[in-house]
Amino acid sequence: MPDIALGFHPGDTILVTGAGSGIGRSVAVQAAAVGLRVSAWDLNPVTLAATVDTVTAAGGTAVAVVADVGDPVAVAAGFEVTGTARFLVNNAGPPSAVDLEFEAALSLAVGSMRRMTEAWLATHPPEGASLVNLASVAGNWIGTGSDWYTTAKAAIAGYTRYLAAHRSGEVRANAVAPGMTDTPRIAGFADSPMGQRVLDRIPFHRMGHPDEVAWAILFLLSPLASYINGALLPVDGGWMVTQ
Repeated sequence: MPDIALGFHPGDTILVTGAGSGIGRSVAVQAAAVGLRVSAWDLNPVTLAATVDTVTAAGGTAVAVVADVGDPVAVAAGFEVTGTARFLVNNAGPPSAVDLEFEAALSLAVGSMRRMTEAWLATHPPEGASLVNLASVAGNWIGTGSDWYTTAKAAIAGYTRYLAAHRSGEVRANAVAPGMTDTPRIAGFADSPMGQRVLDRIPFHRMGHPDEVAWAILFLLSPLASYINGALLPVDGGWMVTQ
């Protein structure tokens, strides 16, 4: 395990939604590496089991929760398994390539995040509780061809600011805005003509690795970031500054 001191209390629990692959899996694995107990949530039991196996093989502790974060009954059952979690990473959400009806998509992408957050806060997480919501450069600095995705990611940033301003007695809230990240959701995109045009605009001329986003998330959650509240941190290799 890497010798990285972020100030976490060993054994504290982090709840990560969408932990079956991509950024969510990286957060789960690296969180365990710094001594956190991981409650890994996902809809896909196969990929979720792979995440838990990766954590435990490295000596970490993780529990798998197969749940739809948009289903209040499933969420309540998941918290029975999880117990008390000091940290929450709201990563679950539909991919931009999915063709969804606008209002239904916002309910799925933003409403489920709010419901998850409220359910977590209702468990009265301990002092020092913090969360990170997954937004995107899309909707905040960059437009996309998906109306619901662009709108949802902007709304997530707004919801994070609400939490930071009005729920600070319960939680310290921040968001990250990943750029083009090498996850299964966009497999092959970098090799497409559009992907090449995007890479040309990123100063590093490459996609980000999920671990690079995960470490930004863990820093924001950690006591080292104790005076950072309401931030939207781009993790995009400088893509936004070229727009």
